[in-house]
Amino acid sequence: MTYEEPRGIYKYEEIKEHFNDFISDQDREWIEDNIDDIHHHAFNTDYYIIGTYRAKQWLDDRALDVIGTIKEYELHNFGEVYTDLSDPEKIVNMYTYIVGEKVVHEWLEKR
Repeated sequence: MTYEEPRGIYKYEEIKEHFNDFISDQDREWIEDNIDDIHHHAFNTDYYIIGTYRAKQWLDDRALDVIGTIKEYELHNFGEVYTDLSDPEKIVNMYTYIVGEKVVHEWLEKR
């Protein structure tokens, strides 16, 4: 599995629901004014999961898959891995950022 596959991605529907909730909390004018940075606002201005315990619970038995997704994404986009892969909270939040790109892309295509 790679970060580019929209179906079969761990917690994809949950992350998509998070984005849909975020969008529903914004008014039309705000969305139009921020459309170019909508991914940033939805997935990078606040943490998706706060706390190590909650992050470990969220990762369940898929931590290695999620870490692999992060490594692949960051190596592809930045040439190195920046996320602290020893911190469950940072792992979850980077993963939701990555999957969030796909969610936002699909939402923009359907607009």
